[in-house]
Amino acid sequence: MVAQKGKDLLLKLDQSGEGSFVTVAGLRTKRLAFNSETVDVTDSESAGRWRELLAGSGVQRASLSGAGIFKDQASDAAIRSAFFSGAIRDWQAVVPDFGTVEGPFQITSLEYTGAHDGEVTFEIALESAGLVAFEAAA
Repeated sequence: MVAQKGKDLLLKLDQSGEGSFVTVAGLRTKRLAFNSETVDVTDSESAGRWRELLAGSGVQRASLSGAGIFKDQASDAAIRSAFFSGAIRDWQAVVPDFGTVEGPFQITSLEYTGAHDGEVTFEIALESAGLVAFEAAA
């Protein structure tokens, strides 16, 4: 991937559950991470006592996080509602010229902060809760 402006990564929420995604916030910092646990199958007969891993067996997960300001009151309300109900909703992370990550996520952290001479900001963290799909940009 070539250098891009960080502001171009978008975080979107499917508020209705019908596949209609809307941008919910102006995020100033964003992070998208993929992780995969391994399954160690090393035994006394492993060649040279080198660790052996079982292919395709580890648990995979994705996490999204960001900080910024809400787009509007409706976005703030939708995110608060999803957090307090513990709902698992479909989210999208769109990285221009790279692709779109889409799948069910649960909000695991929602924090609000504000300075006396500035706007209220928030930080959000989401963890995958099912199959996450990636579609490369055309």
